[in-house]
Amino acid sequence: MTQSTGKRPRVGLFATCLMNMFRPNVGFAAAKLLEDAGCIVEVPDTQTCCGQPGYNSGDFDSARALARQVIAAFEQYDYVVGPSGSCMATIRHDYPVMFEDDPDWLPRAKALAAKSFELLSFLHDELGATPAGTRHLATATYHDSCSGLRGLGIKGQPRELLAGVAGLKLKEMQDAEVCCGFGGTFCVKYPEISEKMVEDKIHNIIESGADTVLGGDLGCLMNIAGRLRRIQSPVRVFHTAEVLAGMANGPGIGGHSQESR
Repeated sequence: MTQSTGKRPRVGLFATCLMNMFRPNVGFAAAKLLEDAGCIVEVPDTQTCCGQPGYNSGDFDSARALARQVIAAFEQYDYVVGPSGSCMATIRHDYPVMFEDDPDWLPRAKALAAKSFELLSFLHDELGATPAGTRHLATATYHDSCSGLRGLGIKGQPRELLAGVAGLKLKEMQDAEVCCGFGGTFCVKYPEISEKMVEDKIHNIIESGADTVLGGDLGCLMNIAGRLRRIQSPVRVFHTAEVLAGMANGPGIGGHSQESR
């Protein structure tokens, strides 16, 4: 990634729960992209889950406790950036709502929300970064996550960034903007509906003729990869950051290797 020269912004990297537990490579890729774009990147060790699962399930006290810790951990930075539309939409939109009746924490929540960004939109919209020397031989289709698309307006940014990757061909699938069925706790509350939704998504992926699925939310990508693995499909799944950073080698999300293709 390259950008115009100037003051180096100090960025706090928000390490999502799914990234930490299942795909740390996404975090390494995010850090590389931000550093290559001229940022000073730090990962505060006092950060926690953003609190979204509890908030969405009605456990508002637990959600606010986590939100306070996140605010305290990140408010020192110029920006807060995370490789997840889901988590960053929570910080941007839900934190001010959580503390609307708290005069002490509301200004801090609003201040953090105003400087919090999803990774791909931050690279494209705020930094004007472009891929530099990145190559990935694949035919990929892109899944638009609900939180990124509807919550943060992320649609063209990842596609424009990916257009600069040498050797990568993008093929749009039918209903790319339709939910994959994960939806955080939705897949737990409504498993039958969730399963049908991911079946439809997999059908569209295979019909596109792509050999790779890309996206910006790890929850969606894990859901899609899990279904592909169960039907023994050779289609691989990566977070977009991994491709942009040149770190999408070897097994993708879900464990498929290049040799299986």
